[in-house]
Amino acid sequence: MNYFYSLAQEISRGHSLTKAELNHLLDLPYTKVRELFSGADMLRENFSGNRVSLCSISNAKSGKCSEDCSFCAQSVHHGRDVQEYPLKKSMELADQGKTIAGTGSGIKRYSMVTSGRGLVSEELELIASAVRELDAAGVKTCASLGILNSKDFELLKGSGLKRYHHNLETAPGFFPQVCTTHDFNQRVETVVKAKKAGLSVCSGGVFGLGETDAQVVELALLLKELDVDAVPVNFLIPIPGTPLENMPRLTPLRCLKIICLLRFILADKEIIICGGRVQNLRELHPLVFMAGASGIMTGNYLTREGRLVDEDLRLIKDLGLEPDF
Repeated sequence: MNYFYSLAQEISRGHSLTKAELNHLLDLPYTKVRELFSGADMLRENFSGNRVSLCSISNAKSGKCSEDCSFCAQSVHHGRDVQEYPLKKSMELADQGKTIAGTGSGIKRYSMVTSGRGLVSEELELIASAVRELDAAGVKTCASLGILNSKDFELLKGSGLKRYHHNLETAPGFFPQVCTTHDFNQRVETVVKAKKAGLSVCSGGVFGLGETDAQVVELALLLKELDVDAVPVNFLIPIPGTPLENMPRLTPLRCLKIICLLRFILADKEIIICGGRVQNLRELHPLVFMAGASGIMTGNYLTREGRLVDEDLRLIKDLGLEPDF
C-alpha cells in the first residue's frame, strides 16, 4: 500500500489535508503520477460509485463578449472571426435540450451557455421559459449565463433550473493575468448567490493558462471552501488570435496530475472533464477516471467540435463503468 493510497483512505474518513501533505502531493513528479491513481480512483468510487455522469451544452448566444478573458475566442478584444448570433428563442433551446438530453440519450444534464458578462431581464425571461419547458419534459437543466444577481437566481430557480455553472477560472492571485474587465471577487460572489438561491453549483476552471500546480491547489481549496457541488475541468486549447495562442499545450501526465490533485482535495465532489480532454490527454484520455474524474462533457463545445456521445458511452462501458442518467 503506497503513501498516497493510505492518505486517500484517511481523506475518505473525513481527514483534511495538512500543508505538509499538500506539499507531498505537489512534489510528486509528473512521471510518477500513476502513484496517485489508486488513491484517486478509490476516492472517486467511494463517493460516486462506478457511475459516470455525462453532460452536454448548447451555445445559446455566441460572440461579441465584452470581457477580455485571454483564452476565449468569443471576446471582442481579440478580433477573432467567430460565429455571432443573439440569444436563441426559448423553444429552439428547449427543442435542442430535448434532442440532446431526452430519454434514452445517455446525457444526464443539458446546459445553456451564453457569451457576455451577463444577461438583461428580457433574455433571462427567455431562458427561464426554456427551462420550464425542459423541466416539464423531464430534462435536467444547467445554465451558464455570466455574472447575475440574487433576483436573477430566484427567477431561474423558480423556473425549475437545477444547476448553475460559473467558473472561477483560475487561482485568485493569477486571475488578473487572465482577465482585467471584471475582478475575481465578482465571480466568487456569483457562486455564493447561486448557492444561496438553492441551486446546485458547478464551478471550476481552465488549466494550462500559465498557472503553477500550487495555484491549481489554491483554486481547489477555494472551491472546497465555497462548497461547490461539481468542478468542471477544462484544459486550454490555444486559439489563434487570442493572447494565449502560443501557450504550450499541457502534457498528458500533467493533466492527469491536475485531476488527481482536485480529487484528493475535493474528495466528495463531482469532477467533470470538459474542454480540451482529447486534445491535451491524447491517447491517455481514458485514464481520467482512474485519476479521479466522475463525469465528462460530451458532444460539441462552444466553438469547437467534441466527441460523439456514442463514443463516450462506449468508452465508459469498456472501462467497466456505467453512465449515470
